[in-house]
Amino acid sequence: MAYLLFILSLGLLVLGAEALVRGASRLAASLGVSSLIIALTVVSFATSAPELAVSMQATFTDKATIALSNIVGSNILNLLLVVGLSATIVPLSINNQVIRLDLPVMIGASILAWIFALSGTIHRLEGLTLVAILVGYLWLQIYIGRKKREQVTEPQTTASKPWLLHLLFIIFGLVLLLLSARLLVNSSVTIAQTLGVSDVVIGLTIVAIGTSMPEIATSLIAALRGERDIAIGAVVGSNIFNILCVLGITASLAPTHLPVDDQVAYIDMPIMLAVSLLALPLFFIGKVMSRLDGMLFFGLYFIYCCFLVLRATNSPLLHGLLF
Repeated sequence: MAYLLFILSLGLLVLGAEALVRGASRLAASLGVSSLIIALTVVSFATSAPELAVSMQATFTDKATIALSNIVGSNILNLLLVVGLSATIVPLSINNQVIRLDLPVMIGASILAWIFALSGTIHRLEGLTLVAILVGYLWLQIYIGRKKREQVTEPQTTASKPWLLHLLFIIFGLVLLLLSARLLVNSSVTIAQTLGVSDVVIGLTIVAIGTSMPEIATSLIAALRGERDIAIGAVVGSNIFNILCVLGITASLAPTHLPVDDQVAYIDMPIMLAVSLLALPLFFIGKVMSRLDGMLFFGLYFIYCCFLVLRATNSPLLHGLLF
């Protein structure tokens, strides 16, 4: 039954995120905002909603170790798997704004979150700090969007569809996300206990993949359709939202301080930061992520998953590689 509930929750999660993304992106597009700004804000928030729902649900059901591991696992997956697959299908051109602003913000947020986590807990004040940085980042995106719109001399047409329909899509998506998040956390913990695997590993792998399905679908479809700004912007923006919004809100509203597992603080968060730093020079080189770069990222994610399995099973092979 736990496996059936898990599969059902993943399906509802993707359906809810799809409705949320469609409603939010169309509502934003009607305002005449560029596709990159939409990807970095509205679409990123929408695709990060599953992580927020799962992390909040885990925190209020005494499974707080899943909250942070889900965020970290999702960020690693977003860069290595989602960008890797997208670039393997279609080489991705990188917008200057992503290189100059959004990637540095993502790296800075990762460093700050790691510093907070090294104490063993993330306090409410630290969570509020992350949320405050998010507000500043959103204000900056709105400012950039307005400046770009002022530079456009040609008249812009706005969508004629009623805004109420888009709003209903958003509400429908949020309701599905909340319901599916509850099912996902409960069923994944049951599966972890049955297999003898820790909650942290489940959060870093199965739950991370499940909650990152909207990013995977959005980026792959965007790459296939030639919307490369959305493909990259959705991933970078989602990673920023995962740390500043999801982690910030979760830590701010947690009943007590948000606990940090040593494994996440000293192994997985440094890996997340290393992956973020790896993306910077690759994006700079020719401002294009080639198919070879995409295959490299995909290969690194496969190695990371193998590492998680070896670590979870306490395999002698891992000890042989490390020592």
